[in-house]
Amino acid sequence: MPLTTPSVFPPPSKAFAKFPSRRSVVHSTKGIVSCTQPLAAKCGIDVLEAGGNCADAAVAVAAGLNMTEPCSTGIGGDMFCLFYDAKTKKVSALNGSGRSGGKCTLERIRSSLGLKDGESGRIPMPSVHAVSVPGAAAGWVDTVERFGSGKVSLQQILAPAIELGEKGFPVSEGVAHFWKKSEAQIRTASPNGGEMLKSDPSAPDGVRAPNAGEIKKNPTLAQTFRALATEGKKGFYTGRIATELVKVVQDLGGHLELDDLAHHAETGSEPVEAISLKFRGQNIAQTLKDNVLGGGGDETPDLGLELWEHPPNGQGIVALMALGVLQELERAGTIPTWRPADFNSAQYLHAVIEALRIAFADASWFVTDPNVERVPSASLVSQPYLAERAALFNPEKASDILHHGSPALQSSDTVYFAAADAGGNAISFINSNYGGFGTCIVPRGCGFTLQNRAANFSLDAGHPNVLAPRKRPYHTIIPAAVTNLHDGSLHSVFGVMGGFMQPQGHVQVLLGQIVGGLSPQQALDAPRVCIGNGMDRGGVLDRTVYVEEGMPAETVEGLRKLGHKVEIVTEMERAQFGRGQIIRWSVDPIENLGVWSAGSDPRGDGAAYPL
Repeated sequence: MPLTTPSVFPPPSKAFAKFPSRRSVVHSTKGIVSCTQPLAAKCGIDVLEAGGNCADAAVAVAAGLNMTEPCSTGIGGDMFCLFYDAKTKKVSALNGSGRSGGKCTLERIRSSLGLKDGESGRIPMPSVHAVSVPGAAAGWVDTVERFGSGKVSLQQILAPAIELGEKGFPVSEGVAHFWKKSEAQIRTASPNGGEMLKSDPSAPDGVRAPNAGEIKKNPTLAQTFRALATEGKKGFYTGRIATELVKVVQDLGGHLELDDLAHHAETGSEPVEAISLKFRGQNIAQTLKDNVLGGGGDETPDLGLELWEHPPNGQGIVALMALGVLQELERAGTIPTWRPADFNSAQYLHAVIEALRIAFADASWFVTDPNVERVPSASLVSQPYLAERAALFNPEKASDILHHGSPALQSSDTVYFAAADAGGNAISFINSNYGGFGTCIVPRGCGFTLQNRAANFSLDAGHPNVLAPRKRPYHTIIPAAVTNLHDGSLHSVFGVMGGFMQPQGHVQVLLGQIVGGLSPQQALDAPRVCIGNGMDRGGVLDRTVYVEEGMPAETVEGLRKLGHKVEIVTEMERAQFGRGQIIRWSVDPIENLGVWSAGSDPRGDGAAYPL
């Protein structure tokens, strides 16, 4: 008889990597998918092979990740995407985040949480009051309708994930670790938690978290996908699924109603204008000059990169502001034009950390639902305001607590993946439960957990991000894209998942390529820093700098000498630094043939997979 699956792996531990490893950049001329789960990537590759484009493939990957990595993402959460159209050279944004319930007033939720007048507090991450209307289902449908090829149906797109749920799939190592970590909460969060666990007659209540390599089936989630595939948004936001979702929330004391789900189905996802920052710093023009197809030459008017982010209620503006602050510091001569050898040095990271602190000080106040409150996005990324905020930087020491500025006076867990197709189109896509399995609350017979995104609302009546009925909260999930300034052609789509780490990851992996001269894979391999991510570790404005193991010792000591409170993060706790994906676009100058080149984060279980 053959051996059982546990024989493949060592005993479970918190070890991140037994030995150092390496990955190469993955190339393709036809298309590529880069994500954290191989089986989910296969879902996307199947759709590309069937004639779909990158947007069709992205929805297939999102569904596949819901099956294979439910500890990070799912149809019970939200999504955002940026789509690059190769024909028009336009970056389009889609906001697929859900809203609070119509009866979720500040007074009602504060009362439900037992908060007295004048008492500060927040919505706890595991609380039923952290559940907002899931936006992902509508977002998937709208992504296919607005950006899809029209050559494959939603049934075809969701079919690979449905098969995974019905026939079962082997669980990957990282997912098994986080599944086990959340098992206790899954059991107690709702009466239906067993749907998210593996059947095992020898386990308590006949279920347990699956181990690495074991088969997990999720037929109820497959049924949910079938309803969405055949009925569209109505299959999720009305009928059986909606009824079970509202029932479990109300049974646990929450205030969502069927009208809230119907409202989201009617409203749908919101097409919005992507926001951007033109970056010409760090000698980027000279770097690009010899790499422009046909030769840059002196006649090229503008060489640089334009970073595109999703606008508020997403936090992508943090990455734009931090990059803009760094550009202003270099322009003023406060920081140098760095060399590749300076990448991840103490002085380099000091500037990056402080720029991020300045950006977060503003974002933590201004980022909210722009349909409810005014968000001064254009002013926040304007050159005069960024220069003003850059003046807060001290090259000799770490800053004290920073406060938000006043730009108006001058006129505003998660999975990330990317896909590209043979037509030159690319999509940057992010889908999330927020913290792990979200609330771990499971609607009966539906096979997914409900997100805890409403925990990001403020309960302070004077804060722009204060909870209000049918409002979207400050959102951490952000996709990114980069275009070339000289002609609007695509440079890359990329992202880094992980709460408030996401804009920090965007800045670090992009600068890794610009300053460090790193390949997409090397930029993801490099150790990172993180200022408090606001979820497992303190608040986003906490003064601690978390540094990933592998950072040079002289860098760590240099940061401490500059006054930073440094904490080294090791083993599986390194999940705090997120998991990223990058897909670059270039053209072979001799063959005149486009090439996709992708990297995938070693902190995840996946890789980049070519068509």
